[in-house]
Amino acid sequence: EFILLGFPGTWQFRVSFVVVFALIYILTVIGNASIIALVWRSSNLHTPMYFFLSNLSFLEIWYTTGVVPKAIGVMLGTSQTISFSVCILQLFFLLSLGSTECFLLSVMAYDRYLAICYPLRYSSLMNSVLSVRLALSSWLGGFLAISLLAFLTSRLTFCGPDVINHFLCDIDSCLALSCSDTWPVELATFLISLIVVVASCVVTLVSYMYIISSILRIQSAHGRKKAFSTCSAHLSVVTIWYGSTMFLYVKPSAQNSLDMNKIVNTFNTVVTPLLNPFIYTLRNKEVKLAL
Repeated sequence: EFILLGFPGTWQFRVSFVVVFALIYILTVIGNASIIALVWRSSNLHTPMYFFLSNLSFLEIWYTTGVVPKAIGVMLGTSQTISFSVCILQLFFLLSLGSTECFLLSVMAYDRYLAICYPLRYSSLMNSVLSVRLALSSWLGGFLAISLLAFLTSRLTFCGPDVINHFLCDIDSCLALSCSDTWPVELATFLISLIVVVASCVVTLVSYMYIISSILRIQSAHGRKKAFSTCSAHLSVVTIWYGSTMFLYVKPSAQNSLDMNKIVNTFNTVVTPLLNPFIYTLRNKEVKLAL
């Protein structure tokens, strides 16, 4: 077993964190479930963009569910221990869902690229069959990419301290406690991060370079504003997600400041899933109309 420290402090300090985490969790589930329900119920939202958005919302519900309930138990002191097998399972699901989100965001950027740059051919280029294939590939790719990393982490030996300075099991915490050679896991983490995070980020950036170039060529100011408004919400989510993810995982060595990792992980796993539905709803007239 490992012992999760969470956020050490006074009882009042920890209870205040529990209240904040619980409120954020409830709002995240309600917000993302509402988007899924809206897309399902509203016929005008039955388009590839909203199909991908509902996939993202479904993912966010499970992503935050894998963290917050356990984190609340840790901070209350009722569930501070976690077995090694459950620790590896949590690590596997969180990293797999995170990888899937990277792929989904790049697919959504490609979808916006087709919609802005090829508006007349968009419906034939991005049909329902291709949409399902891209979404399915994102889910499969995300889980397959992390399988090797989870396996290598499960082979580590632990013979010293069993206290994890975090509210969840992550790669850096496991490597810090291991007494065996961690080089293979660190190398695998770095390479998988390059493939998953950097490659999907490059696809997203290239798509937006073409999108911005196409928008700037639109003659009317109203046309430019309308085109940019369809992309601004997704661009906001992409910036927040890739910024925090690259800090956590794209580095040659996993020996980062665990306290800093805890703060960034809180933003990545608790705050970001809450922001997504609000960003997409507040910046999108079609979603507001359906709501």
